[in-house]
Amino acid sequence: MYLFLTKFFWAVGASEISHIFTKIALKPLRTNLFHIVFSAFFLTIGITKNYAQELNNQSVKIPVQKQADSTKINIADLTKIGDSIKSDSVKPKKPILESKIKYKAEKYAKIDNKKKLITLYDKAELYYQDIELKAGIIVFNYDKSEVYAGRIKDSLGNYTQYPNFKQGSNAVEPDSIRFNYKTKKALIWNSRTEQGEFKVKAEVSKRVNDSVYFLKNARFTTAEDIEDPEYYFRTSRLKFVPKKKVVTGLTNMVIADVPTPLALPFAFFPMTETSQSGIIVPTFNDNNDRGYSLQNGGYYLALSKYYDLAILGDYFTNGSYALRFESSYALKYKFRGNFNVRYENLINSERGFPDYSKTNIYNIQWSHSQDGKANPNSRFSASVNFGSSKYFRQSASQLNVGSNLNNTLSSSISYSKTFNTIPQANLSLTATHSQNTNTEQINMTLPTLQFSVDRVFPFAPKEGIKKGFFKNINLQYNLRSENRIATTDSLFFKPEMFKNAKLGFQHSIPLSTNFKVFKYFSATTSMNFEEVWYLKTIRKSFDVVTNQEVVSEVNKFDAFRTYSFSSSLGTTIYGTFKFGDTKKIQAIRHVMRPSVSYSYTPSFKQYYDTYAADGSGTMVKEYTRFEQGIFGAPGKNLSSNVGFSLSNTFEAKVTDKDTTKTEPKKVMLLNNLNLSTSYDITADSLHWAPLRVSGGTALFNNKMNVNFGMTLNPYAIDNAGRTFEKFNIDNGGSLFRMTSANMTLNYSLSSRDGETNKNKNKNTQGLRNGGRDDDLFGTNTDFSDRRQTQFGNDDSEEEDNFKGFFKSEVPWDINLAYQLTYTNIKREKQISGNSLMMSLNTELSKNWKVGVSSGYDFVQDGVTFTQFRFERNLMSWRMDFSWTPFGANAFWSFFIGIKSSMLSDIKWEKRTLPDRVLR
Repeated sequence: MYLFLTKFFWAVGASEISHIFTKIALKPLRTNLFHIVFSAFFLTIGITKNYAQELNNQSVKIPVQKQADSTKINIADLTKIGDSIKSDSVKPKKPILESKIKYKAEKYAKIDNKKKLITLYDKAELYYQDIELKAGIIVFNYDKSEVYAGRIKDSLGNYTQYPNFKQGSNAVEPDSIRFNYKTKKALIWNSRTEQGEFKVKAEVSKRVNDSVYFLKNARFTTAEDIEDPEYYFRTSRLKFVPKKKVVTGLTNMVIADVPTPLALPFAFFPMTETSQSGIIVPTFNDNNDRGYSLQNGGYYLALSKYYDLAILGDYFTNGSYALRFESSYALKYKFRGNFNVRYENLINSERGFPDYSKTNIYNIQWSHSQDGKANPNSRFSASVNFGSSKYFRQSASQLNVGSNLNNTLSSSISYSKTFNTIPQANLSLTATHSQNTNTEQINMTLPTLQFSVDRVFPFAPKEGIKKGFFKNINLQYNLRSENRIATTDSLFFKPEMFKNAKLGFQHSIPLSTNFKVFKYFSATTSMNFEEVWYLKTIRKSFDVVTNQEVVSEVNKFDAFRTYSFSSSLGTTIYGTFKFGDTKKIQAIRHVMRPSVSYSYTPSFKQYYDTYAADGSGTMVKEYTRFEQGIFGAPGKNLSSNVGFSLSNTFEAKVTDKDTTKTEPKKVMLLNNLNLSTSYDITADSLHWAPLRVSGGTALFNNKMNVNFGMTLNPYAIDNAGRTFEKFNIDNGGSLFRMTSANMTLNYSLSSRDGETNKNKNKNTQGLRNGGRDDDLFGTNTDFSDRRQTQFGNDDSEEEDNFKGFFKSEVPWDINLAYQLTYTNIKREKQISGNSLMMSLNTELSKNWKVGVSSGYDFVQDGVTFTQFRFERNLMSWRMDFSWTPFGANAFWSFFIGIKSSMLSDIKWEKRTLPDRVLR
């Protein structure tokens, strides 16, 4: 009995009974004591006879060896006791199975110890070492170390339960498979496997080892359905190395089961999961004013898993060329960013013609962000966009109308550090850049230094709350230093741009306190002391020879000190107008925050000098040597102002449409309505400043944002358009004269109300270039990668479970922007700006998307920028057409290509470009 059980458990790999969860078809194991004892006795005798038949009948003579007397012991041998025990010369027999087996089946699991077979049928599963196998039928021969798996037929005679073989991270789904788990060799019929974006199917596959497969009559594609792909590549021979490469013989491209004339004698496809270096195939274009062109060709360098580099270039037959360097980098939980450098040498027309021109333009973009958890006490960030002012207007590598129409390029690089001292100190360094693309003026700060020490409350108690005038007295220290550079586009990064740099230091010590007055009023009082250092000042004089005023620079350290006083008093007033709980509008709540402020700045006339402004010396003018400083100059006149401001908020309580809710619904009527003005006590005339009114609100469930503002002047103007000391109401007019007004409306509406707007901030590259993040000025067209959709969302992210023939709901979204400006400074009474812009996107069907961006300028009486967008989802392919029919940016573009990045070079595109010569 012991031998029988030992052989049985040895055959099944000594697996525990609890692991064998099968339905046994035979029933030999009934608990009958007599049968068990009889079977054990019979099988024991049978096994003994079998072993007796296998012994050799010849006798073996064993010679007797002479043994030494065991009673004699040498003391020297006592040190060798550890060596006296020799290992057993009979090596244990290696087990057939090297690990445990886990298996199960729906109908039966049959174990044949004689043939050393385990047969599993119907929803069979087998787990051995790193092998996971699921199939309709599995036959495991542990004597030959082979596993066979295949399909089974259902009641209708159709094959079902195809094998699913997985070893490690490699998975294969064939019709049937035969595998030797020791030699790692296998034969696979109609295998189906996925490697990255590729899906491969072959009639017969031979696995040589863990890393090499040979496939016969194979096809591979990036389509979702490998059984019925919209396109695939067919080859008779294929060598496949998982996660490394695919090498094929003669390869033919098949589209919709129709062979195309596109064929290659051989092909190589990298299959690694990490980025690999390789050639980027350029795009040919023949419809260009610069002749034929090859664009966006180059080389991709996978330098590391942390950063990469793409080198791209364009070449035109008239001699124009372009170079681009694009790099991305990231370190998990630390930082991430990207860096783009673009340079273009553009030639228009031919040398000798009157319209011949040659232009060099460039653009540099850098974006860097640090993970907030990387270092809580220091942070570095960068957002850089600078270059030629006309880059986005003349570039041949991309097209974005929003970036084209933008008048400003800006950059910022900053580093901040917090010192956890008492009191806490903060340090920051910032470099900024602002560039006007129309005037080509550039203003930079290289750098701006800011250092501050947190507020100190010298009279506050160590414990308890700070309450009262003295306990709330606090002071702090701020230092700001700037090195400002003003230059032009043509002198950028040349030595001349640093000659007129201005450097200054501003120290400020604000002293303030706050307290309550009459319980309901909040009072604030502050005094500020400032000291400004300059390394360069001016001196003015009159040159009698040239009869002109001369301003000369004085390069030495100089400083001035100023101080000022201010206070404010404010409160908050709540008012509620109730209309009854049965009304639709139950109540309106009005919150007012009035405030009165006073500021005083004395005269600092001691910092002013005089000079003779004519040759006779009779005309004397005053000036201060600090007037060209970056932090301004001390004021000569006494200033004493009283300011008034009032902010309002209106909110309503309405009956909720949901009758199950007992509480009314809150609706914001006006987010803010602000009024502000001031009175100058020391002014000779025109004491009152114009009244400024501004406000904003959100309507229609926050889908429409409304902002408005106006300037109201209380004084009248004369016939020359000058304001004089007389109120407008006393001059026969109204109480106020509206000199300007503006209003903007932004409205977004979608058929998917209540859902997350997938199109939000879709034009990220356009926003980075300085344009808008929406498509009111069309979408950004980057000619280096046309695989991206024009509609801001990926088809793979959309969930659409509709399988019928008709869908009544057509997804759509619309964006509206309206702007109105009124000007009446000198009694013009004219509308200087009045335009409406609109963008509409919709899905005519599951695979068809259409969009349009347009608008109308009512002042110029013309249509604004207009763009039509069409896109067709061709499963693994994408086709789009973009058309701007008229205007300075008129162009059209057509593209069709494979979405997969691995086959991005399989495409065809055709386009024209806008006229860049007159820009």
